[in-house]
Formats: sequence, structure tokens, C-alpha cells
Amino acid sequence: MKKAEVGNIIEFREGLKGIVEKVNENSVIVDVTYMENYRDLELEQKTVVNHKNYKIIG
Repeated sequence: MKKAEVGNIIEFREGLKGIVEKVNENSVIVDVTYMENYRDLELEQKTVVNHKNYKIIG
């Protein structure tokens, strides 16, 4: 599996999307404010996603 790099757009957890801000050994830190409906979903601005739980879409 290819790991995301800083700046990649990833999709995770049933359709959530975000921009990778930092790559760690086992996970990435993602800025989810990329999504237009970010405020409606009441999410934190950033989240951590394990490398096994996302796919790179851009």
C-alpha cells in the first residue's frame, strides 16, 4: 500500500475527505476543513488516520 504524502487528498471513514498535513510512521494528520460541509458535520479541524484506513484520491 502506498503511503500518502503531505498535500495529498485522502478519503477515509465512509466518505470523509481531507488534506494530509503530516506523515507519521503509522498514521497521517489530516485537515478536514477541505470538505465543504465540514461545519455541518461538527468535526474537529484535524484528525489522525492510520495508513490502513484511507485511500489517496488526489
